[in-house]
Amino acid sequence: MGDPKLPRKVWRKPKRPLNYDLKMEELRTLGSFGLRTKRELWKAHTELSRVRNQARSLLALRQEIRAEREPILMRSLTRIGLVSEDATLDDVLNLQVTDLLARRLQTIVWKKLGFNSPYQARQAVVHGHILLGDRIVSIPSYVVRSDEESTIRINPASTLAVAAKTKQ
Repeated sequence: MGDPKLPRKVWRKPKRPLNYDLKMEELRTLGSFGLRTKRELWKAHTELSRVRNQARSLLALRQEIRAEREPILMRSLTRIGLVSEDATLDDVLNLQVTDLLARRLQTIVWKKLGFNSPYQARQAVVHGHILLGDRIVSIPSYVVRSDEESTIRINPASTLAVAAKTKQ
């Protein structure tokens, strides 16, 4: 039956892990988004693969069934900010892993709050200095919804906010 804490693996390794070009591309992506391990990148690849697979299966359905199921997928992707309101399934198939990584809390905090690097933003998130609405979110891989993006701020009770006030 398995351990209830670990229901299934949420990532797949690349088929050819020793491919030099793939390794260089992975390292470039790791550095530009401040990921801790390649496993975080592989999780994003797997999630994107799942979404693209859903879009491909919708394209294969009959028109009346597709008309029922397509808005559900598009609404969920619009809510997290991956596609726009008037997007089509072709836009979903054109998504890249960088689009998904750009919706992570760590990346949005880095760009919105003006941290020096994505690694510094990750540290602020992990240490509980970031508020999302009224709650502290300490998970850097949290996918931020479009409506939550405007509520991201530094926790006023954290030492980071106190240091920023004394710096001014």
